[in-house]
Amino acid sequence: MPEGFVSSSKTSALAGRMIKLGVRECDLIEKFVLGSGKGGQKLNKTSSCVYIRHVPTGIEVKCQQERSRSLNRFLARRELCDRIEERILGEKSMRRQEWEKIRRQKRRRSRRQKEKMLAAKHHHAKKKEFRRSVNADAD
Repeated sequence: MPEGFVSSSKTSALAGRMIKLGVRECDLIEKFVLGSGKGGQKLNKTSSCVYIRHVPTGIEVKCQQERSRSLNRFLARRELCDRIEERILGEKSMRRQEWEKIRRQKRRRSRRQKEKMLAAKHHHAKKKEFRRSVNADAD
């Protein structure tokens, strides 16, 4: 289990989550790869990028968010748990629910629904007109 920059409470919480999902350390193939992208010479020389493959499910995760190898190991395991949980729970997973919520928010309203919303706004605006002070009308 990764040590270092990650607090012990977070590490133990992740270990508990892995046990709950049935992910064992012996089922993981872990490799450290040279990083790429922004970060300069330090990033390109050190193998801080973590590649994890869960053999039973075939899920692969590559994490290079931080410059620290230990932190990337933690983040990769967390991402692996998220993906396995999403596969198990499907529609009920938190990630799927957030995605669906954003999709619903972006969906275009029907013409009738839009007219009702605008009518409600006009009604509310008329109610607010009565709250104006008397001096504001004189200006």
